Amino acid sequence: MTEWIAALAEASTAGRPAVLVTVLKADGSTPRDAGAKMVVTAETAAGTIGGGRLELEVLAEARALLAHAAAGEASVGPVVKEVALGPSLGQCCGGRTSVLLEPVLPAPWQVAVFGAGHVGKALVRLLAGLPCGVTWIDSRPEELPAEPPPGVRRVLTDDPVAEVDDLPRGADVVVMTHSHALDQEIVDAALRRGAHGFLGFIGSQTKRHKILARLAEQGRSTEQLARVTCPIGLPGIEGKEPAIIAVAVAAQLLQLRGRGA
Repeated sequence: MTEWIAALAEASTAGRPAVLVTVLKADGSTPRDAGAKMVVTAETAAGTIGGGRLELEVLAEARALLAHAAAGEASVGPVVKEVALGPSLGQCCGGRTSVLLEPVLPAPWQVAVFGAGHVGKALVRLLAGLPCGVTWIDSRPEELPAEPPPGVRRVLTDDPVAEVDDLPRGADVVVMTHSHALDQEIVDAALRRGAHGFLGFIGSQTKRHKILARLAEQGRSTEQLARVTCPIGLPGIEGKEPAIIAVAVAAQLLQLRGRGA
C-alpha cells in the first residue's frame, strides 16, 4: 500500500522526474477502485492501478510525459485519461475509469556540492533554503551528516569522482573536498562529461594555476578550462570564515542564475 509513497520520496530525493498516477473515478467493474496509485519513472514503476492493458497504456503515457519534460517542453502538466475498459482496451471487466497523471519534476536548478568540510556544511545549509535541489557528496561518514537538511540528497561514497556522471544535466558543480588531488579529478570528470552549468572549485590563484595546468597536460582544451571558476565566490565579499565564503558562493550562483548563465 505504501510502495508508491516510498518510490515517490526516493525519486524526489534523488532529483529524478516521476509521474504520480491516481485512479480518480471507477464506474462499474474496474481493476482498482478510486484512490489507487502508482509512481512511474523512466526505468521503474511502483504500486499498481490494476495491471493489464490499462496499466500498460498508462505507463506508456506517463513515460511520454517524462520524455517531453526531459526535452524541456514548458507545457508538461497534469493529464486526465478517461478510459472505457471494454470498448477501448478489450478488457473483460468492462467498466469505465478516470486516471490522473501528475508529473513530479525536480527543481530546474540543481547544485552538486562535493565536500563536507566546514565550508561545504555552511554552503549546503544556505542552499537548502533556496529554490534548488542539492546533491551533497563526500567519502567521509564522520563528516557527511546522516540527516542532511530537507531537500538535500546525501551521497556517501568511496568514489566521489564516479558520481559526476549521475548528476542531473546542467547542474551547477561546486568542488570543495579535503584533497587538492580529488578536487582536480572531480573537475576533470565534469569537463569530460560536459553537462554542467557553473563549475568551480575552492582555492587560491596558486591552486587554480596548478590544477588548470595539470588539466591542460591531460588534454583539456583552452575552451573547457575557460569554464572553470577558481577562486569561487562573488567578488567584494571579504572574509575567510566558512559562513562568509558560503554566502559569497551562494550569491555567485544566484547571480549567474539570474543572468541565465
